[in-house]
Amino acid sequence: MYFRIVHDDASGELTYLLADPDAREAVLIDPRSRDLPVLAALLADRELRVRWVLRTHQHDELPSLSHEREHLTRLGAPLVQGSSAGNVRMAGEGEVLPFGNELVRVLATPGHTAGCLSFAWRDRLSCGGLLAVDACPHQTVPAQPGALWDSVTQRVFTLPDETLLFAGHARRARAVSIVLEQRRWHPFFSGLSRDEFLARIAALPAQSARPVLAPLLEKSL
Repeated sequence: MYFRIVHDDASGELTYLLADPDAREAVLIDPRSRDLPVLAALLADRELRVRWVLRTHQHDELPSLSHEREHLTRLGAPLVQGSSAGNVRMAGEGEVLPFGNELVRVLATPGHTAGCLSFAWRDRLSCGGLLAVDACPHQTVPAQPGALWDSVTQRVFTLPDETLLFAGHARRARAVSIVLEQRRWHPFFSGLSRDEFLARIAALPAQSARPVLAPLLEKSL
């Protein structure tokens, strides 16, 4: 298998490329249109065809991102997300998306936005902005705090301890962690009750300071 992480220095956002090199099929998770030249080069280098473009969440309603979805369709693969929009395929809980000899499983994990999805592949989960909480450069406060608590505590934290968690945004943190670590030490979820969590979210300012960026991480398997 082939696995790469692309980190955007300007925003701290992360894109994940998974591929079955034998079948020459790839999946992109949370790509950004401004990174299309880099992603195209990575795909061409391995002679890979994109099977799915998966979005854990999106902010296409923002003026600065209003053409994002249109640009991503140039990848020539179905655009999959958890909310309805033109030219996208909506995915739901438990749906399985094949690529090559591999499978990606969809988890419905609303909270950061109403239609958030997470994508499970092998021993890892791409969970977008769920654990970043206030680090998303486009939305610094969760859209649905109660749903976010439920998604993290009832879905993510019930996965095996060693499950690798891949964030969509990095702020003063590594992009990759494990369930056990986040369950024990996450600053917003560990040691708090649901009501305490909601109170803490309610106290967040509408706009946080600009995220401190994590270093670029790359890995090949």
